[in-house]
Amino acid sequence: MLCCHAGSVFSAGGSVPAAPRDSAETWTSMVNGKQKAALSTRLGIPIIYGTDANHGHCYAYKATIFPHNVGLGGYQCVCPALFCSRNPALVKKVGEAIALELRATGIPYAFAPSLAVCRDPRWGLCYESYSEDPDVVRSMAVFISGLQGDAPSSSPGRPYVGGRKKVAACARHYVGAGGTYMGIDKNNTIIDTRGLMGIHMSPYYNAIIRGVSTVMLSYSSWNGVKTHANRFLVTGYLKNKLKFRGFVISDYEGIDMITSPPRANYSYSIAAGIGAGIDMVMLPSKYTEFIDGLTLHVQNKVIPMSRIDDAVYRILRVKFTMGLFENPFADPSLAGELGKQEHRDLAREAVRKSLVLLKNGKSAYSPLLPLPKKAGKILVAGSHADNLGFQCGGWTMSFDGESGNNFTAGTTILAAIKATVDPSTHVVYSENPDSKIILRDKYDYAIVAVGEPSFGEEGNNPSLTIPAPGPSVIQSVCGRVKCVVVIVSGQTLVVEPYLGAMDALVAAWLPGTEGQGITDVLFGDYGFTGKLPRTWFRSVEQLPMNVGDAHYDPLFPLGFGLTTLARK
Repeated sequence: MLCCHAGSVFSAGGSVPAAPRDSAETWTSMVNGKQKAALSTRLGIPIIYGTDANHGHCYAYKATIFPHNVGLGGYQCVCPALFCSRNPALVKKVGEAIALELRATGIPYAFAPSLAVCRDPRWGLCYESYSEDPDVVRSMAVFISGLQGDAPSSSPGRPYVGGRKKVAACARHYVGAGGTYMGIDKNNTIIDTRGLMGIHMSPYYNAIIRGVSTVMLSYSSWNGVKTHANRFLVTGYLKNKLKFRGFVISDYEGIDMITSPPRANYSYSIAAGIGAGIDMVMLPSKYTEFIDGLTLHVQNKVIPMSRIDDAVYRILRVKFTMGLFENPFADPSLAGELGKQEHRDLAREAVRKSLVLLKNGKSAYSPLLPLPKKAGKILVAGSHADNLGFQCGGWTMSFDGESGNNFTAGTTILAAIKATVDPSTHVVYSENPDSKIILRDKYDYAIVAVGEPSFGEEGNNPSLTIPAPGPSVIQSVCGRVKCVVVIVSGQTLVVEPYLGAMDALVAAWLPGTEGQGITDVLFGDYGFTGKLPRTWFRSVEQLPMNVGDAHYDPLFPLGFGLTTLARK
C-alpha cells in the first residue's frame, strides 16, 4: 500500500483480517493498522476503507444479513395502475443498521446500493435490483440516506456523511447494467437516449439529490461503448449535467475490461477510462503498471493535468466530508453493533414484509395459509429448507455466497419452523423424500423450500428453471399432501408447470439470516402484504417482458401479491 500511495483499500469477497470468523475488534485493528500506515506517509492523507454492503456487512462473521434488494423492492412496490406506494422508512432503517455494523468493524465506506433497473431476469445480478420499475428503484435511493444521513436540501449534488455512525455510500452500477442484451452480465445495453434516461438514469439522479458520496461505473456498454470509457455519460452527464460533486470509482478491474479481451491495450484503457472521468481506480493487482501508464499519459499531455486535479479534488472532498482528517481511526465503542439483536429484529421485519404470496389454496374459498401451529405431523422438504447459505445468496462471506449452515450466525427456515410450531407437533425433515413414504406417513401438511444455489456475478441463467431436484420434490410432495412451496431465489423462475399441484406458493427471494420472518407469515403471526417488484413471466420465450410492453402476458403481473390477515 505504501509503495503505491493508495488512497483507498477494499475488502473484497473472502478478504478478511486473518480468518473467516474474525471479531469486530480484529477487523477494527486491521483497518486502523492500514490507516496508521497511510498517515505515516509524507502528506499524511488518510485512506478510505471500503467493502461490499449489498445486504449487510457481507464478509463479517455474525453480521446481520438482510434480504437482497429484490425482496426490499417487493416491500416498496409502486403499482402503476393504482398509483399505490408504501412508506420506504423500513428501507432507510436497513441502511442505518448496515452503517452501524460497518462502523463496528472500522469500515466507513459501503459499496451500496445497486440502483440498476433489471429489465431481464436472466441477468445473474437481477437480485441486486429493487425492481423492473424505475419509479420503485428511484424511491429506494432512500437507502443512501440511511447509510449517510439526511443531506441538507440546500446543496444537492454535494457528498454528505452525517457523523461517525454513518458511512459513505456508493451508487452502483452507473448506468444501464440491468438492461443488457438477453440479461448477459457485462454486455451491451441497446437503447436510445430517451430510453436510457427514462428507465435507467432516474435512480442515480435521486441518489445525487440525496448527497451520495461516490458512484461506481458499470462493466456494461451503452450502444457498444463501454461505460468505463464513455465521456458523455461520466463527465458530460453525471458530472456536468447532474452536478455530481463526489468521486467516480471504477468497478473491480473495470479499466482492464474496457478492451476485449481485457488488457489487450492497457495504455489505451488507461487513457480512455481516466479521460472519460474516472476519479478512483479499483485494482487488485499490477498497480505500478497503471501508475506508470497514467504518469506517461500526463507527461505526454494525452491526459491533461486538470483531469488529475479534478479527480484529486473530488476524492479529498469526500474524505473531508467523511471526517477522516479529524477522526481517521475506528471508534471501538461501536463493536457491539455487529449482529445486534435490534438489527436482527429489523431484518426479520424486512423478511416478512418482502415475502409475496402468489397462490393460497386450490380456490379462493379454501385457503391453505396461514398454517396451523398445532398438527399431528408435518413434513419439511427441499434443498433450501435447511441451508443458510442458499437463504442468504451471493455476496455473503464471499462473492458467490456459501452453502450450508456453519459460515455465520442465522436461522434457517427449518429451524424457524421448529421454533414456531406447537411443541406437540412432530416435524419431519427430508430434503428429497420418497413419494411412497410420504403416502405412508400421512402428514397434515408439507412445507417445501426449493430454489437456486447462491451465486455472484456469474449467475446468468438463460433457462430460469428451478434447479434439480426442486421440480421432482415439488411433484413428489405436492401430489400427495397439502403443501406450500417457498421459492428461495434472486430471480423469477419457471413455476407454471408445477403451479396446479401446489396448494400455496410464496416468493421468498433471498431473505438473509433471519428465517423466522418466513414463519411469521406462514403461521399467521403476521399477514402477507408483499407485492411483486418485477413481472413473473410464464416462459423464457416471453423475455424480456416488462410492464407496459405490448406483449405483456405475465403469469403474475408487477405489483401482484395476495394478502392474509394475522391470526388474533
